[in-house]
Amino acid sequence: MATDRSTVLQTLTDVDLWDVVVIGGGATGLGVAIEAASRGYQTLLLEQADLAQATSSRSTKLVHGGVRYLKQGNISLVLEALKERGLLLQNAPHLVHNRAFVVPNYDWWEGPFYGVGLKLYDILAGRQGFGRSKLLSRKKTREMLPTLESDGLVGGVVYYDGQFDDSRMAINMAQTAVEQGATVLNYCRVEGLLKTNDVVSGVLARDAETNQEYSISARTVINATGVFTDTVRRMDALEARPMITASQGVHIVLDRSFLPGDTAIMVPKTDDGRVLFAIPWRDRLIVGTTDTPVDEVTLEPIPKDEEIDFLLTHAGRYLVSDPTPADVKSVFAGLRPLVGSGGGDDTAAVSRDHTLHISSAGLVTITGGKWTTYRKMAEETVDQAATLADLEERPSVTKQLSLHGYHQQADTFGPLAPYGSDAPRIQALMKERPALAEPLHPERRVRALRSSGRHVTRWRGPSRTCSPVARGRCYWMRKPVWRWPRASQRCWPTSWAIAPTGRRSR
Repeated sequence: MATDRSTVLQTLTDVDLWDVVVIGGGATGLGVAIEAASRGYQTLLLEQADLAQATSSRSTKLVHGGVRYLKQGNISLVLEALKERGLLLQNAPHLVHNRAFVVPNYDWWEGPFYGVGLKLYDILAGRQGFGRSKLLSRKKTREMLPTLESDGLVGGVVYYDGQFDDSRMAINMAQTAVEQGATVLNYCRVEGLLKTNDVVSGVLARDAETNQEYSISARTVINATGVFTDTVRRMDALEARPMITASQGVHIVLDRSFLPGDTAIMVPKTDDGRVLFAIPWRDRLIVGTTDTPVDEVTLEPIPKDEEIDFLLTHAGRYLVSDPTPADVKSVFAGLRPLVGSGGGDDTAAVSRDHTLHISSAGLVTITGGKWTTYRKMAEETVDQAATLADLEERPSVTKQLSLHGYHQQADTFGPLAPYGSDAPRIQALMKERPALAEPLHPERRVRALRSSGRHVTRWRGPSRTCSPVARGRCYWMRKPVWRWPRASQRCWPTSWAIAPTGRRSR
């Protein structure tokens, strides 16, 4: 695949007419690019910043059906998500793995109440279940969660769900799209839409590095920009009514000593009606999330003091040791694109269903949804876009399409497990040049590899540095905890572009 940016930019000029142009390089956009390219359509994806820089790299790291949606009565969403969860484990076993969650019970009725709900969760998952839920005694609950607050504890319910590396998943999805024939280009912002006879026929895009503008023609244009959905829709029609209400989700990162072991905690209801998770992640603990309506949509949302206080307060209710602001290693925030909330203040109650919309001018918009259902969203979107653009009808193959890095025994690679089948090449580099294997920081099992300036790893950096996907979201009391390193300090390029070495015959 071509990785030289100038070569890929030249492709924008060389190709007269793309079948599909996708705007947005998050989970949804990357999923659409894979779906379109794997059907043999000539596909281009454009992203204004880093791939997955916004919402898609700031999740709770869960591939799940959504236990709380059962309470809302949204059985169809849970059923669809559970099916897609199973497909993700099948197609990306190096990134998706099983995690046990315990719902602690402090009242006599909570055991049977949550136990019945989680049994329904098991039934809906069917053969693609990750494990059967069961009631736990007080003793067994404490064995699984030794640092859980025991005062008033009656017992618990254990169930099983999926955990994954969201930013690595996005990179592997981009690589998969390219392997299927797509061209993927970041730091190339779409600034307008082209129209022919009042029908969308392409995009105007500007390269952030050279400031050069490109007119790109396409049979169909797909808007997959998440919280920026309405910005692109207004390029089509200035009077377009807003579809999206943004909701901010904040997570704090604590030391694993607050919750040792491999079991996570799920709190079914917080003060604002959300579900709260405390989940082991690498050698740290992630606690989240909040659900705060915001008016301003930005690539780099900043956590509010009250959101951090909320998470610390709720974590303290369930952990023996109450975390304080001094215990917070870092904080990250992302904005969720919620559809159809009507501008209300209670975004926690808004459905996470996705919405597919086609404007009168033919702009295809896919928004809402969640990480777990990206593949299904992409399949539906490309089905509609292909019909709209009168493309040759071709079936979806993504249910059985392994993502780049696929490896059934990735755990044998240790810390390099998220790289899956790429791990041996990284190990070879480390053996060839031992300095590349040196930890970046004594408190972090993280290594950065340099190989002629080529991007070979995407580990999060140590204190005061971070990877592109973490940039701008590590804040504490509105002061940066991690700082973005100077260009000379990075082990990755400021922009990234890949294209296939050859086009598939159409």
